[in-house]
Amino acid sequence: MLSRQASNGTSGFDYQGPEQWLAPITDALRRVVDPELALNVFDVGLIYAVTVFEAGVYVSMTMTSTACPLADMVLDDVHLELEGVMPLGYGIEVELCWEPAWTPERMSASAKHAMGW
Repeated sequence: MLSRQASNGTSGFDYQGPEQWLAPITDALRRVVDPELALNVFDVGLIYAVTVFEAGVYVSMTMTSTACPLADMVLDDVHLELEGVMPLGYGIEVELCWEPAWTPERMSASAKHAMGW
């Protein structure tokens, strides 16, 4: 069981699970786009933690704002992308949390550059 930080260069997420799943999960998260920013959820720093269990995956994530009208869509997209990389029958739970609050410091350098910061 690997326990480490998956980094986007600035922050990233805490990962616990077999090493073989870290890269596919990270790639899947990079395919999920926050529609308000047009940037992926990994580089925006919305993913806080991923834990891979024997038969399931748990993701803790946030949004840039508690008033995000598209949060359910983003959570569904994370779920769908993870279904595409995990073995058939794996349970996938994506939880939205607000603590700690998201800040722009969680963004990768490329995401900040794309935002003109």
